[in-house]
Amino acid sequence: MAATVTTTPEAPAPAPHITPTITRSTFQAGRAALWGLMMRDLTVLGKSMREFIPRTVIQPFLLCFVFLYVFPNIGQGVGGGGGAAGQSAFATILVAGVVGLSINFQGIQAVALPLVQEIGYTKEIEDRVLAPAPVWLVAVAKVFSGAVQGLIAALIVFPIAAVVHTSDIHIHLEFHWLVLLTLAPLACIACAAMGLTFGTFFNPRTVPMLFGVVVLPMTFLGGTYYPWTTLGKVKIGGFAWLQTLVLINPLIYITEGFRAALTRSPHMHLYVVYPVLVGFTAFFLWLGIRGFKKRVLS
Repeated sequence: MAATVTTTPEAPAPAPHITPTITRSTFQAGRAALWGLMMRDLTVLGKSMREFIPRTVIQPFLLCFVFLYVFPNIGQGVGGGGGAAGQSAFATILVAGVVGLSINFQGIQAVALPLVQEIGYTKEIEDRVLAPAPVWLVAVAKVFSGAVQGLIAALIVFPIAAVVHTSDIHIHLEFHWLVLLTLAPLACIACAAMGLTFGTFFNPRTVPMLFGVVVLPMTFLGGTYYPWTTLGKVKIGGFAWLQTLVLINPLIYITEGFRAALTRSPHMHLYVVYPVLVGFTAFFLWLGIRGFKKRVLS
């Protein structure tokens, strides 16, 4: 009698476990890289607050202290010699000018000076360029982090500008919130974009020229101490040459915009301030990114 052998079919081997690959769009990857680059700069800023705050505060504090406290107390007239009313009007004008000046100075300094060192001496910028992002995005991250520092500077300086003055002076502020909340970020980005342009144009040997030839004339011809509207009185042959000349200075639009946002003082029309500031921002961004690519890819 023959034996019957039955065989049980073997169970199929389990399929290997495959970990799903998470794919990100180019936009998401760029956004993550931009955020990482910005957070790196802001982390460095947080660790250097002991240097950042004095650097931000000293110049505006001295301006307000000398013009609005020392001069009135020693009898040195300010504000065109118009007595207490003239001094109060000058103080009101100066508050907006000091806020605009702080944003301008901090935006340029926060981007230009580190960039000059990172490109020229430390070569640290090479590590940033190796990030998984386009080169232009690294430049934009520098601009955004500089704009944040400019905004912090404005928040620190404004109370100083509004408080530091003698008791005989009355500052008349009137907040226009829509103008303030839209102008401040635009001004910060514009100044940081200027910093990007200057940081790629100047090298470590020529940095003193940046402040002596560029920043200093911008400060004195940027409407910090006077409204743009009053420059129409400076004429040659009936032509208001100075009022026309300062229109090439981006700072004049920033200070005039803050006068519109913070005071009732005469100021340049906002339908001029906004488009010109947007134009300057786009121009300096284009010029700065172009110069950045030339310096880091050469």
